[in-house]
Amino acid sequence: MGRETVWLDGSLALLTPNEMGRADKLAVDHGVQSLALMEAAGQAVADAARQLVRPGQRVAVLCGPGNNGGDGFVAARLLKRASYDVRLFLAGEKAALKGDAAEMARRFDGPVRALDPFQLESLHLIIDALYGAGLSRPIDGVAAEVVAAVNASGTPVLAVDVPSGLDGATGAAAGPVMHATETVTFFRRKPGHLLYPGRGLCGTVRVADIGIPDRVLSEIAVDTFANEPALWQAQVRWPTHEGHKYARGHAVTVSGPAHATGACRLGARAALRAGAGLVTIASPLDAVSVNAAHLTAIMLKPFEGPDGLAAMLEDRRKNAVLLGPGGGVGEAMCRLVEAALRSPASVVLDADALTSFGGNLARLRAAIAQRDDRAVVLTPHDGEFDRLFGRVPGSRLDRARAGAAESRAVVLLKGPDTVIAAPDGRAAINANAPPWLATAGSGDVLGGFVTGLLAQGMPAFEAAAAAAWLHGAAASDFGPGLIAEDLPERLPIVLARLRSGAPSA
Repeated sequence: MGRETVWLDGSLALLTPNEMGRADKLAVDHGVQSLALMEAAGQAVADAARQLVRPGQRVAVLCGPGNNGGDGFVAARLLKRASYDVRLFLAGEKAALKGDAAEMARRFDGPVRALDPFQLESLHLIIDALYGAGLSRPIDGVAAEVVAAVNASGTPVLAVDVPSGLDGATGAAAGPVMHATETVTFFRRKPGHLLYPGRGLCGTVRVADIGIPDRVLSEIAVDTFANEPALWQAQVRWPTHEGHKYARGHAVTVSGPAHATGACRLGARAALRAGAGLVTIASPLDAVSVNAAHLTAIMLKPFEGPDGLAAMLEDRRKNAVLLGPGGGVGEAMCRLVEAALRSPASVVLDADALTSFGGNLARLRAAIAQRDDRAVVLTPHDGEFDRLFGRVPGSRLDRARAGAAESRAVVLLKGPDTVIAAPDGRAAINANAPPWLATAGSGDVLGGFVTGLLAQGMPAFEAAAAAAWLHGAAASDFGPGLIAEDLPERLPIVLARLRSGAPSA
């Protein structure tokens, strides 16, 4: 069968289709033959197919007119040689193929059929090599009919690079898109493999080493990553034997009024579980007795208005503060945020702290601008993001990056495909959040995790990325039935695994 496929595991860099094109070109510049890259890609597809079907079973290979189709021709040739019943269908004319795809079509020694949805019956596997990640238009015509027929058939689909019709940069689909059981991509994943709806359409994604040298990544200057521990673990501040609680930071969470104190306490407990040495709830006077009735290890300090919060944060030992959960929307919250932003503490703004600046981003941006490089993290969900930044076009990755650049803060855009973006352009896509995180208060806990990590001295981007991953890992470890209160209590298990290097649940 030729070259043995090496499957890559845990690589963090995500390449857009344009960046992947540069990687291919740079590999050729470094002496790798382009035909060798295509042969290796087709070999990887054939190897993945052999894990899904047995020799003798019927496999349809759907080839498009570009290099994705060339990969399909290679896979078809190798599977046919290994005694699979291969039927190859081509969108377009074989004579119109160019470059490496034309050469791989010439090497295929079987019949080439015209693409036809009515011939895709009684198959055991369909290999989708129609269109790759760089497709710039919706699929139409016969190809659209084929996609619809394949999706309706229930036949397993192995996609090459991305399912046809999917934008590899954004995870979006402007028209029909193939629903894959598995996807084989090459060298590195793409943002579209992690961003929805793409993540739900790719099935299991496998990454094959096709011979592109890793050094091309530095030449491309990759700035988008999968959010996994290797991205930020070196910045985690683990306790030391000679340390003490004051060395682990003092987090503050700002409470709302008496009837809305629970969100703040969720954030406070999360900050403590995340490792902050001390946590204090800053409480309005009317909420002191309510908060006091629920607290043990977490301290409580009354304050009145922005001046009272400013005075509390003059103590530089209180080095991270969370505002917004249950805090109320309006001018009073804006003034509290501005007071916090004038302090030396790292600041996390969530929920009401973001909504209060809706329609007045310039005011928030001006307050952040006075802080130089002191950490600020914004943790909006989509609705809060839109209220603060307006309708920013593009993917969630584009939107988070735009928000970070506009605000000069780290933006953690919450969702099933949470994106963390820094003002310098770095971004990470989180992919470990289970569906049961969609429960009241889970965002308050996430804000507390960020605050607790900042209190310990983690840089803002790494703290936000780590918090998002830990949040998802704790929820996955607990499982169905999760409520927000369960997340901080599950975190020690996740942290212990992280510390030991054991895989997460």
